[in-house]
Amino acid sequence: MGSIEAQKPHVVCIPYPSQGHVNPMTQLAKLLHSKGFHITFVNTEFNHRRLVRSKGAEAMKGFPDFRFETIPDGLPQSDQDATQDIPALCDSTRTTCLAPLLELITKLNSSDVPPVTYFVSDGVMSFGIEAGRLLGIPEFQFWPASACGFISYEKFVNDGTLDTPIDWISGMSNMRLKDIPSFRRTIDPNDIMFDFMGSEAQNCLKSSAIIFNTFDELEHEVLEAIVAKFPRIYTLGPLNLLGRHVPESLFSSLRSSLWKEDTNCIEWLNQREPKSVVYVNYGSVTVMSDYHLKEFAWGLANSKHPFLWIVRPDVVMGESAVLPEEFFEEVKDRGFITSWCPKDRVLSHGWGIGVEVNPNVYHDDVAALVKEMMEGENGKKMKKKALEWREKAHVATDVGGSSYNNFDRFIEEVRSISVSRRA
Repeated sequence: MGSIEAQKPHVVCIPYPSQGHVNPMTQLAKLLHSKGFHITFVNTEFNHRRLVRSKGAEAMKGFPDFRFETIPDGLPQSDQDATQDIPALCDSTRTTCLAPLLELITKLNSSDVPPVTYFVSDGVMSFGIEAGRLLGIPEFQFWPASACGFISYEKFVNDGTLDTPIDWISGMSNMRLKDIPSFRRTIDPNDIMFDFMGSEAQNCLKSSAIIFNTFDELEHEVLEAIVAKFPRIYTLGPLNLLGRHVPESLFSSLRSSLWKEDTNCIEWLNQREPKSVVYVNYGSVTVMSDYHLKEFAWGLANSKHPFLWIVRPDVVMGESAVLPEEFFEEVKDRGFITSWCPKDRVLSHGWGIGVEVNPNVYHDDVAALVKEMMEGENGKKMKKKALEWREKAHVATDVGGSSYNNFDRFIEEVRSISVSRRA
């Protein structure tokens, strides 16, 4: 290995193994790589197999200074192309992943790559903190969701009426119980997800620093509350916008979708009028009954608006998602339905707005909400506000913006760590 390569700081990135965590960690890893860092990106063996299926084995070979490695997640081996059971996965990662990670670091430090300088582990993969402590390697926690979500996990929220006001979480005003992550809406302190998310949020406070995928103006009150108890934070978001400063050609093969992306939907979108399409995506974890899926379908159909609808094969609990032929006939000229899409490219068509749907969904409610969002006064106000925040996000990630400057500050700290470790 050449002397220049040997002197590169080497960061090991450890995302939580679900799509909404792998994506932002990949964005952060690309940014670090663009600053001259050697990257080792650690997926679980299960997710690595899914990535090979969605992208091909060649894409997972990486580059000489951006490599992929794997560790087991502790669950029984499976080749299912679906999101794993989240409570079981959470319980398994926190109890079984430390030893494989330590073995991996030992292997890396005896190979032809630069010595590991530090870890960046997901905020719910705090075994990275323990690995850093045992190996004497600094570790940063990365919280890929909102700062509001982080601070709410520190508090006990009991079950009750979902419209109950909440006024006792620092930095969060005008909140209701329904606005708090559902993992915290329980009266059982032994619930796996309640215990997991609460303990992982607390563990973040033991790290060298916490990176948040947000920007100062968006969540300033909550960020001030966090800084009051833990001042070592970096707000670097939105990472997808910060990433526009990196030439995409360098990373065209480094996409992190666990499902095969249907790019035909982009061509379909390009043929539609701006701001005319309803985008429906349940993310990578949400599941529902077959009944509720069909209610969503007919609600979209009855709204009479064009829509792009992402229906994962595993979105229906325990079975494949199947929609009736008469539905397809009804929406054939204005609906595009696929199993997965390049979400970043879809959202780059413009910042949209979202509305809240009753968990016990009915097609009439869906149709009414879509019409209000696309045609009503409330929808117009929400679109105006979304555009304002879009502009603020661009300012934060532009040269001289708060997130841009914070990223430079973070890079300086990490490089100083690298120099001191070599001294």
